Amino acid sequence: MIHRYMLALAAFVALPASAAAPASLTGRWKTDDGKGIVAMAPCGAKMCGRIAELLIKEPAGGQRDERNPDKSKRTRKVEGLQIYWDLAPHGDGWKGEGYSPEDGRYYKAHLRVKGNKLTMKGCVAVFCRTVTWTRMA
Repeated sequence: MIHRYMLALAAFVALPASAAAPASLTGRWKTDDGKGIVAMAPCGAKMCGRIAELLIKEPAGGQRDERNPDKSKRTRKVEGLQIYWDLAPHGDGWKGEGYSPEDGRYYKAHLRVKGNKLTMKGCVAVFCRTVTWTRMA
């Protein structure tokens, strides 16, 4: 009888603990290069990110998405542009899709929040780039 309890206890202890939810993405984040602020907010059951504000001098009429691979989207304004979507919890971070208007590339995004820092790794095929943004107060 004691043997069965010991086996049950050993099986319970061997089960992995459920992972804690990743830190919240919600808020405004200043980009690593200081060129803009991205607002992260829920969109349905997942998270999304939009360029809330550009901190650089813009051309008359506003900065446009000139490098977009889809020619029909090259005249849309960068400010207000959604650049992250389908972000869902993944381990201790978030995983989803991203777009960079600076180079017109779509990529797989991996984000992780630690304190007031947001580290993002974006990958196109086997090529990856990591940047760190700072939460705005």
